Parts: sequence; C-alpha cells; structure tokens
Amino acid sequence: MTGGLVVEDAFRCEEETHLTVMKTSLFFAGDGFAAYDSKGELVFRVDSYGPDVRDTGEVVLMDAHGRCLLTVRRKRPSLHQRWEGFYGEGTAGQKPIFSVRRSSIIGYSGVTVEVYGSPGEEYQIEGSFAQRNCTIFNADREPVAEIRRKVDASTNVVLGKDVFSLCVKPGFDGAFAMGLVLVLDRITGDATDDVVASEGEDPVPDTGSDA
Repeated sequence: MTGGLVVEDAFRCEEETHLTVMKTSLFFAGDGFAAYDSKGELVFRVDSYGPDVRDTGEVVLMDAHGRCLLTVRRKRPSLHQRWEGFYGEGTAGQKPIFSVRRSSIIGYSGVTVEVYGSPGEEYQIEGSFAQRNCTIFNADREPVAEIRRKVDASTNVVLGKDVFSLCVKPGFDGAFAMGLVLVLDRITGDATDDVVASEGEDPVPDTGSDA
C-alpha cells in the first residue's frame, strides 16, 4: 500500500510497524505520550505540563530529540469538534494539512479525516479509542493503522489502557498516525474521561454540538 500524507519521509513505514504508546502522566486526561519501537527506542513524544494544558486546544508531536514534527489544534468555533493538523509548530497564517472531525451523519459516531492537497484524501476512523480498539481506513476501505490493547508477551496479560499498541501499515506515515492518536485522545477526553462504549455500539464518542 502506498500513498497518504507524509509528515516526514523518515517516518514512512516500509513494513508493518508496531509502536508501543504510553501515557507519560496518569494524573490528567489528554496529557503526555511517548511512543517506542520494537527495540524499545523512543520514536515520538508529546510533553504535558499540567492539568490546564488541554485548555490551549493545541498539542505538539515531537521526535525523540524534541524536534517539532506536527501540531494539532482545535478549530473554534466548531460544530463537530474539528481539529486541524499543521507541519512543524503551526505558526500563525500557516495553512492546515489535514482536519479531523466527528461524523455529522445521524446514527453514526465515527471520525472523518480529510487531508488537504491535490488531490485530497479522506480516511475514516472506526471503533472505540476509549477502549483502545479502533482502525483507520483509507478511501478504499483498506486499514492503514490500528490501535489495540497491549498484551504483555511474557505473561499474556492485557495491560491497562495507558499502554497500547499502534500498528502502522506499509506505506503509511507513523507521524501522521500518531498525530491522529493525539486528536482521538482529545476528542475522547473532551467527551468524558470515563466514557465506555457499550457492546455493539459504535464507538468514538459522539456528544453532540460543541459550545
């Protein structure tokens, strides 16, 4: 599989890649993350500085050395809780490269990703991020990335939701996938910190219109 937004060529996966994503603070919803490769080396990080960081409506994805790769920012006002992604630090006047919004289709609670460009692209995210069980599909309904609960290989025990797996398919950009994880975390956290999707329900939370 080829195509898809490339944040940086170095993070475009040549083969199926499994990242272990961990929350770096357990005290506040929607805070820091660290993502490690199969060798245990840090690939991405997102720093958080306390409970008020969510109020800024902005999250910055960095590489292992602290270099800013991607900024995701909540668009206000926004009827369907739209977030926009920008290269680097997303400076004033910079145009977004993608947007993420809850679906406006009645009875459907998925998330739509629109990539700007010529031509543009669209992705659908289905499943429950709150339960760490969702898939990102391209326009051809091919999975390009998956978020799953992490299982300890030595004990076969499912770990808590603060540690999960991000599987990125060949040809897809890991930084873009991680940026979508950040938006899903914000959408889920904004909905409620304790949302649990019922069995058989669609899942990434839909809580109605934003203020």
